[in-house]
Amino acid sequence: MDSARLVVLQTLTQATSQDTAGLKPAEEQLKQWETQPGFYSVLLNIFNNHMLDVNVRWLAVLYFKNGIDRYWRRVAPHSLSEEEKTSLRAGLITNFNEPVNQIATQIAVLIAKVARLDCPRQWPELIPILMESVKGQDGLQQHRALLTFYHVTKTLASKRLAQDRRLFEDLASGIYSFACSLWSHHTDCFLQQIYASDEAAALSSLERTLLSLKGNISPIERTSRGFLNAVFERLKQFLECCEYNVINSTRLLDFLDYHPVAFISLIQQSLEFAVSYLFTHVGEGVTFERFTVQCMNLIKMILQNHTYKPAKNIEDSKPESLEAHNIKTAFFTHPTLTEIGRRLVSHYFLLTEEELALWEEDPEGFAVEETGGDSWKYSLRPCTEVLFLDLFHKFSQTMTPVLLEMVQNLQGPTNVEDPVQLLIKDAVYNAVGLAAYDLFDNVDFDEWFKNQLLGELQVSHHRYKLIRRRVIWLIGQWISVKFKSDLRPLLYETRILNSNDLKDVFRALSLIYFLYLESIFGLLFQLLQQVTECDTKMQVLHVISCVIERVHIQIRPYVGCLVQYLPLLWKQSEDHNMLRCAILTTLIHLVQGLGSESKNLYPFLLPVIQLSTDVSQSPHVYLMEDGLELWLVTLENSPAITPELLRIFPNMSALLELTSENMRTCFQIINAYIYLSATDFLQNYAEALCRSFCHLLKDITNEGQVQVLKVVEIALKVSPILGAHMFQPLLPAVLRGVVDGERYPVVMSTYLGITGRVLLQNSSFFSSLLTQMASECNQGIDQLLGNVIEMWVDRMDNITQPERRKLSSLALLSLLPSDNSVIQDKFCGIVNICVEALHDVMTEDSDTGTSRDCMLMSNFEEPKLSEDEEPPTEQDKRKKLLALEDPVHSVSLQQFVYEKLKAQQALMGDQAFGVLMETVDTEIVRQLQEFLRGL
Repeated sequence: MDSARLVVLQTLTQATSQDTAGLKPAEEQLKQWETQPGFYSVLLNIFNNHMLDVNVRWLAVLYFKNGIDRYWRRVAPHSLSEEEKTSLRAGLITNFNEPVNQIATQIAVLIAKVARLDCPRQWPELIPILMESVKGQDGLQQHRALLTFYHVTKTLASKRLAQDRRLFEDLASGIYSFACSLWSHHTDCFLQQIYASDEAAALSSLERTLLSLKGNISPIERTSRGFLNAVFERLKQFLECCEYNVINSTRLLDFLDYHPVAFISLIQQSLEFAVSYLFTHVGEGVTFERFTVQCMNLIKMILQNHTYKPAKNIEDSKPESLEAHNIKTAFFTHPTLTEIGRRLVSHYFLLTEEELALWEEDPEGFAVEETGGDSWKYSLRPCTEVLFLDLFHKFSQTMTPVLLEMVQNLQGPTNVEDPVQLLIKDAVYNAVGLAAYDLFDNVDFDEWFKNQLLGELQVSHHRYKLIRRRVIWLIGQWISVKFKSDLRPLLYETRILNSNDLKDVFRALSLIYFLYLESIFGLLFQLLQQVTECDTKMQVLHVISCVIERVHIQIRPYVGCLVQYLPLLWKQSEDHNMLRCAILTTLIHLVQGLGSESKNLYPFLLPVIQLSTDVSQSPHVYLMEDGLELWLVTLENSPAITPELLRIFPNMSALLELTSENMRTCFQIINAYIYLSATDFLQNYAEALCRSFCHLLKDITNEGQVQVLKVVEIALKVSPILGAHMFQPLLPAVLRGVVDGERYPVVMSTYLGITGRVLLQNSSFFSSLLTQMASECNQGIDQLLGNVIEMWVDRMDNITQPERRKLSSLALLSLLPSDNSVIQDKFCGIVNICVEALHDVMTEDSDTGTSRDCMLMSNFEEPKLSEDEEPPTEQDKRKKLLALEDPVHSVSLQQFVYEKLKAQQALMGDQAFGVLMETVDTEIVRQLQEFLRGL
């Protein structure tokens, strides 16, 4: 053991050194020892030796802890022997005198891990030893034992299996009274030391009190209620002791969260306590922010708890739900709600001196700080607003008159020399904005805007900026609730956008008139240049994006300055990836607004795309999604291919290997390149793309497989000859899938679409592909062709798109005329498919009264757009021009069927053709004759 200890100690020392040459071998050696008998006994010996280096002991603890996870269970591979585990358990609890806090915590955690697996069956002595050690007089030993006791009880309480829960209940019933007395003892000590002004001793007792409180977890609800009653008493007694008080209230919230039914008996007491301290004179001078937040959360959780809500049909409610509901209803009386509503708005909504000072010194920092984010549980202002809204939603009939009265008392301009009244008006307007939807039927906002708010926007006094800002925000809240469109010009004409009011105007500008576009866009650009905070720049960019998206091509005359500024902003934001994401979003909308003119942005745009989508660059983690979207819209709006656009495509290979949620966008980008210039793109990248696709198809979902196949289908559609040649390695698998009858309908539909393109538009390649497949399958060419046609006819219902159904008909008809017996054998199926397709595409022409193929396109016309419609992109135009050359849209199926059948008749002669037609169902023949009448 001594020699083993020395070797392990040396290796641990090497593993903690800064010598990279020795670090790797040491880690590999330690990993090999993990499964060796006696290794964990050596580690225990090392981290229990307080004379050794702290870093070495720390590492020994970590390896021991990791070993518990991997090898302690009996069923684990290389599991520890029962003899060694018995020895280790005994060694872990021989003493609780670890001097280093971090190591002591890790030891407590690993003891808890072992306890989770072995206590109480294999380790019955653990809890008694911990309880005995906690009673000791030695301060360090008592603290370490308490720390371990906390982690052990927390871990055991987290077990969820019924058997484990029963075991813990048995264990808890035996130690619960001890834990309560321990908490009470340390609490009394803390009190005495506070009164004696012994700060050091009080802090020590406080830490022990918190540990014993945290460890006081009981699954037995009736006993817990007694404990929580005591907590209420302590809350009142120790309100001045901030940290302890917050922990106490946290325990109440935890109990409410985990045991809502048991908490019902505490609802009345909890509400009385919280409301008295927050909304009456009782709490004046003694409450503080963290305590206030916890009390507000307590009220909010009682209001929101689903267990306390009766069913819509009262008779269907559970008794406990009705009991809780009745308690809440009885407590929240009209006077109580009135006082809470007034106090929330007039006291808690008021901006503080610190907030006002921050606004003066750093307006942007104030705006960022005020948003609150997702921190409402921990920040007073957001927490206050959430509680206000909860109360307003549930008791709107009572609280609406209270708020409206406060609004009525503030009519007319407020004296700028009265800062208190300014703050109150700000708070009341804040409340009206938050409750906008609830006040829909009670506030005539249009009249209020004309008669009151508009005038307040025009007060230019410096002190009135508080109200101007709040009014702008208020309008933003109401604009989507109740605000007539014909009033909006009045709002825009106030020129509300200035650097003092910052981003509170943004929602108010969500709908914009073209008449004010130049002015507002110019002011937004000025604001973007003036602000310095990343968050504010992101907000401004977001609004600029919304404006561009709303007005689309009308933005073109006004974006010159923005286009010149964005490269500088991109460079300045090198260390701020979220700001760069906002820039990418703005560029997306900018490219869409500029259309083909976006080609002038390529010197800036393409390097941005290159960086954002390069997986070898660390920023790609943040920028890739928006970068791919920008890449796509750039291609869609490009008037022509350029060498620079082609040069960024090599990024795609690594992107396809990621197989991430962005794969669909990647395929859209590939398709956009094909539409843009199939020849240039495929000649440069088809070979590499084929390799990537072959690799992808080995391990990809059916949906992903369809995306790959659609690329091939589009390439064949755009350039049938080049597409078939470039994607030749993939086509045998497609034809094999048709013959084998691919089970997934969407994949089969795509297989048939690709096969139809090749057969119809590149018949010589189809013949060579058939020859290759026949050789590989050791079949005759005719037999293989017969199998293809048979499966095609059989699985035609898998094709749901009318374009593909017509394509299949055209492709199969292209086999005619033929004297091939196999094709003639399948003639009936081919005719059936054609008649089905004729039903799909033939419609009656209202002008002539005759039937026509609805898929035919004769010319390209720019569509007339309504005001809300976006103009077609360059890619839309390319698709339209391509459709004019596509047989699906340029060949009449009716005429094609007629010509092919006449050609087959001419080849075979009338008598033989008549015999062939007799193989077709008479009803199908009748429908066919109906379609071909008049030709």
